[in-house]
Amino acid sequence: MTTQQLLKAKVCGLMLLALTACNNHDDNDAPKTERNNQSVNILAFNDFHGNLEPPKRFIEAEDPNDSSKTVRIPVGGVSYFADAIKKLRAQYPNNAVVSAGDLISASPLTSSLFLDEPTIETMNEIQIDFNAVGNHEFDRGTDELRRLQNGGCQQYTSTRPCQINPKFEGAKFNFLAANVSMKADPNKTLFPAYKVKSYGGIPVAFIGMTLKATPSIVSAAGIKDVNFHDEADTVNALIPELKKQGIEAIVVVVHEGVAPSTRFNQKTCDGLSGPLLGILDRLDPAVDVVVSGHTHQSYICDYSTKNPQKPFLLTSAGQYGTAITNIQLELDGKTGDVIKKDAKQIPVQSEAYSSGSTTVNLTDLYEKFNKTPSIEAILDQYRQAVTSISARVVGTADGVINRNATESGESALGNLIADAQQAMALTASNQGSDFTLMNPGGVRADLLVNTNNQISFGDIFTVQPFGNSIVTLSLTGQQIRDLLEQQWSGANAATARILQPSKEFSYTYKKDKSASPRAGNILVAGQPLLDRKVYRVTVNSFLADGGDNFTVLKQGKNPVGGGQDIDALEQYVAQHSPLTAPKTDRIKVIL
Repeated sequence: MTTQQLLKAKVCGLMLLALTACNNHDDNDAPKTERNNQSVNILAFNDFHGNLEPPKRFIEAEDPNDSSKTVRIPVGGVSYFADAIKKLRAQYPNNAVVSAGDLISASPLTSSLFLDEPTIETMNEIQIDFNAVGNHEFDRGTDELRRLQNGGCQQYTSTRPCQINPKFEGAKFNFLAANVSMKADPNKTLFPAYKVKSYGGIPVAFIGMTLKATPSIVSAAGIKDVNFHDEADTVNALIPELKKQGIEAIVVVVHEGVAPSTRFNQKTCDGLSGPLLGILDRLDPAVDVVVSGHTHQSYICDYSTKNPQKPFLLTSAGQYGTAITNIQLELDGKTGDVIKKDAKQIPVQSEAYSSGSTTVNLTDLYEKFNKTPSIEAILDQYRQAVTSISARVVGTADGVINRNATESGESALGNLIADAQQAMALTASNQGSDFTLMNPGGVRADLLVNTNNQISFGDIFTVQPFGNSIVTLSLTGQQIRDLLEQQWSGANAATARILQPSKEFSYTYKKDKSASPRAGNILVAGQPLLDRKVYRVTVNSFLADGGDNFTVLKQGKNPVGGGQDIDALEQYVAQHSPLTAPKTDRIKVIL
């Protein structure tokens, strides 16, 4: 069976035989009388990552009274997010609330310590409609992901489920995964391919997908029962079946995105770059809206201005529940198609905060939202359980240590984590370690300090929430050279993934993207790298399994475990307090 045939086989005709029947209308009240035009609002967000508490972040938005000025808005927190959704729903009765993936995992302590059950429970209370699974939904494997959808307390991870709620019911909203099929039955998808909502008798289809590249950025062991398919091919294979059902209004919710060069709420496609563009250019023009995510960026783009043959509205809200994209559609009563579409970003203004030297206050220039009592009741159960753990002081620092990438791609916090893992690896066995490399995507937040410059366990957990273990393995010098080149090749070519080095390792690389090889002047403990020499290299278990397309690491021999990454960071912070941010001079870019 060809790839195209396989994709076509997954459309609703065959999927009705499986649990993932995809022509399941949420509303079957289609009237037999003539339909009227309908206004519909899609309230979209993405990359929530279990950020239940306000994340101490701001959005810099245009001052509505003076377009030459901007204003900082403190945003986020699920209790405020719930109030924003409630008010938008009241204003726009014809609505759908959709998440474009990474709703869970890589989460702060209050959610992650409980396998993200608190996030599922709060989203149930908010009554969101759909979540198109992202790559992070697969971090703990498909069995655990199914448990979060279906409920129950079966244990599939090292963490015990249902610690607070022994009757965890799972998500009352649908996970969608059109391009994730079961290896045992290719005609069956892991979750429904799409769902349909009707407004005044006019159906709207919501197709949900993750990025095809998910296997390269999650642990292979957890996804061994599924296959991931091309995003555009998957959508295009579903369009004929949707049209047979009389569905003309089609919304794609996909966990893939772009990087913009625009300001918040600026409606333009100028400067967009990233892998989603290649998907959009191959999508059937029957698609009306693409709600995206993954890059944690905020953008609104009428894609027809880039490609007149592809009249999509492209949106992304940003990250962590700090904003909601209000997508406004008008449906034609006669044809059922979308005849008007527009969007606006709504900042979820929450509460003032101070972080280090930064203070952000509430502003009357944008709407303020309130805490939601029913959400607070859910959170309080988990807060009480986690308070003593989270508040425990583990050390101090001169100030916030950030993860902002320099020109070379390294960051102060990335280097600090690499140093911490290197320190633990040196005590793990008598084989030692020559240096450590850390993936930048595993550095999830800046390392914050309180007003007394103290670092809590909650702070370091927010930085390293995955629970990866440390692995030291043997590589030749030539394999290390090949590993460095993988930072700019294959799936990493569009956006380089620069591994963060411990202080024992340094090199230069050429700015010219066509240069081969790009990396040179490679030093280990001040000595030139020797191609035939065997070195002991420390990485986390995600990288050791070939994560982020660093497949050379799967060739490593004689692996030795070295504890958990969170323990390494905690120990390092405790032993080196007060911390000072390390210099970012281990990698240098040359002409």
